[in-house]
Formats: sequence, structure tokens, C-alpha cells
Amino acid sequence: MSRPKVAAIFTSFFYRSHAHVILENFLEPYIFCGERIVSPVEVVSFYADQFPDKDMARETAKKYGIPIYGTIREAMCCGGDRLAVDAALSIAEHGDYPVNEFGQTEYPHKRFFDEISAVVREAGRPVPVFNDKHLSHLWIEAKELYDVARESNVPLMAGSSVPLAQRSPALELPDNYEFEDVLVIHGGPIEAYGFHAFELLLSMVESRRGGESGIARVDFLDADALKNAADEGRWSIEVADAAMAAERGSPHSVFELVEGENEVGAHGVLVTHRDGLKSMILRSASYSDTRWNFACRLKGESKIRATRWHVGPWQNRNLFKALSHAIQDHFVRGRAPYPVERTLMVSGMLDAAMKSQHRGAPVDTPDLSFGYKTRNFDAMRENGNSWKIITEDSPQPPGIDTANSWLSSK
Repeated sequence: MSRPKVAAIFTSFFYRSHAHVILENFLEPYIFCGERIVSPVEVVSFYADQFPDKDMARETAKKYGIPIYGTIREAMCCGGDRLAVDAALSIAEHGDYPVNEFGQTEYPHKRFFDEISAVVREAGRPVPVFNDKHLSHLWIEAKELYDVARESNVPLMAGSSVPLAQRSPALELPDNYEFEDVLVIHGGPIEAYGFHAFELLLSMVESRRGGESGIARVDFLDADALKNAADEGRWSIEVADAAMAAERGSPHSVFELVEGENEVGAHGVLVTHRDGLKSMILRSASYSDTRWNFACRLKGESKIRATRWHVGPWQNRNLFKALSHAIQDHFVRGRAPYPVERTLMVSGMLDAAMKSQHRGAPVDTPDLSFGYKTRNFDAMRENGNSWKIITEDSPQPPGIDTANSWLSSK
């Protein structure tokens, strides 16, 4: 039985780019939850929007016998005049693209999807599509992309790898819970890493009583405003200290530097949900590209529950093994393992946060008044067994990784 054929549409393919760390798990076997996985789908075409100085697309295409086409339409049609693939992998991250007045990088998520969906509509045969990270830097484009997918019956999956990382220590929230306090801490830039933090936040709160209700307001807070908001009781320093303790082993203030890390300055984004929940994402005072911490206090409880998303060896590269596994499941089943509405909402939250930072004022978000229900995605989450095979001492391969090398060495 032939494997479903996939067109890989990407902005730029270089070492440790998203195209690299996703596609390597489509081209070679990979480790997920300690098991060797062979991709159930076959990549048959490439489209590259840009070719950087250290491009890997041409070399990889030659090695695996995958044609690089000059347009997205040609990649979707494998050089012919009609749809010739069963799924599309759209990776619009990295590369040289403009930055607008709000500090948003104008990656071509929407353009990629428009060109993919045009071929799909002509064929009258909807195929699953994965869109890496947010649907667009602009809410209006994200919503249009989502609406077109629904109208065209295209099974759409989007988002990133971090919610699928191992939770360490293990943390599962009870059914039908309610929050007193809830926050996520990251260590990077507001757009690139704030996206992940919003996504992590929703992935934890969307299963609360009533499901996700929508977002009413987004308020960016610089370091001084953040401290004032804590003094006013709008967020809990105690809960934030517990979130840092999940990573550091003991309580640590987000306003204090972590030894060995560069100072970037703390900030926060206070989110008001339509059901009254107030949640927070915080950027720590020092930079870390692997800081993904969570803590909460449930109503009726005094204890704080906390964890971190452990990314495994090689910084964030191994996160993408779990994401690739989830994408492949989506391509085979034609159903995303978690709701694309999560990514739609995060896209709007991030757009609002960037504008709130630019304006120095809260942004009301009436367009984010929709709610959604989550579904169990535990089967797509890394359980930590992979890091018994790929350890912190394992050398990071310079090219395409393969599970075979790690399993043969054990």
C-alpha cells in the first residue's frame, strides 16, 4: 500500500531551521516516546521561497530524490497540471522577511495557504494541511485563512512543538477544574516566543470547566508595570516563583537574572478571558531559548501545581520529533489531534499583544469572543523515554538525524 504523498512548502531550509528539524523526521526514522518511528507519509516535492547562503534544501533534495519546484502550484501538482499530493506541509518560519511598525515579522503564512488552497479547490479534493506556528502575524489574515479552510473542507492543523514536550515533573490537571491563578514563563522575544507561551497557556486552560470561552482583553506590561500589577494583586509572584522552581529546583524571581544567561528584561502579557479568568505570560529577566515553565493554583486549593516543558537534548531541536509525529497522524487521519481554533485564538492574542506593546495600552479583542472545546492529545506528547536513547551526551548531528544511528549504538 502506497504512503500518502506530501508537498513540503517552506520559506528557508538551513541548519536548525524549522524546515530542517521538521523534515528530517519525515525523511528518516525518528525517536518518539522511546520508540523508532518510520514516517507513514512520503515527501515528494519541495518549494523553497528563499535560498540562504547555508542552504540545505538543494543538498537534501538531491540526497532523497525530491524535486524542488519553482512555484507552490508546481509543488502541489508535482510538475503537472492537477493536484498530485495527499497533504501539504507549510513551514513559513525563518528567512529574510520585512518587519512592520509593530515589530511583527511578515512571514508568508497566508500567501502559502492561499496558493495551496487554490490548487485544492480546483481539484475538488480537500487534502490535510499543516501550517507551522501562527496562522498569520495579522488577525484579519489568520481569520480569513481559517475561514477558507473551513469553507473548502480542508482539514487544517497548526501550531508548534512546545505543548507536546515532556512535562517535568509530570503534571495532569483534574477534569472540570477552575483556576485561581495561572501563568506561563518563557525566556525569549515577545513575538517568536510569546507565541509559544500563549499556546502553552491555552493548552493548559482550555480543558477547564466550560472549555475556552474566548479572550476579552490583552495587556502588555513592561517591567515596571508588571511589578505594579503584582502589587495590585493582578498576578501572583508566589505562583511565578513556583513556576521557576519547576525549572531551577528552588524558587527564583522572574525579575532576577539566572547565572550564565544574558539580561533581556522582564515583561508580561495579562490576558482577560471572557469567562472572567485572568491569566499571565511572563518573560524572565534573562534570556533562555528552552524556558517553558507553568504554574497554577486551582480554586479550592492552597497548593501550587507547577511543571516545565522539558525539550530534551540539543536545545529545541528534539521537540520537533513529537510535532512531526502529530503532523503525520493528521495527514493520515485527516483530523488534527488538537483543535486548530487554539492556534487561531493564539494568532489573535499575539497580534493584540504586539499592538498593546506598541501603543502602551491594553487592546480589547471582541473578535476573539469565540470559544472551543479541546480534545485529548496525550498520545502526541513526549513521555521522556526518548531521552534514555538520545541523551545529553549524544552529539548533535550536523545534517539529517536518523533514529537508526541512536538505536544501533544502544
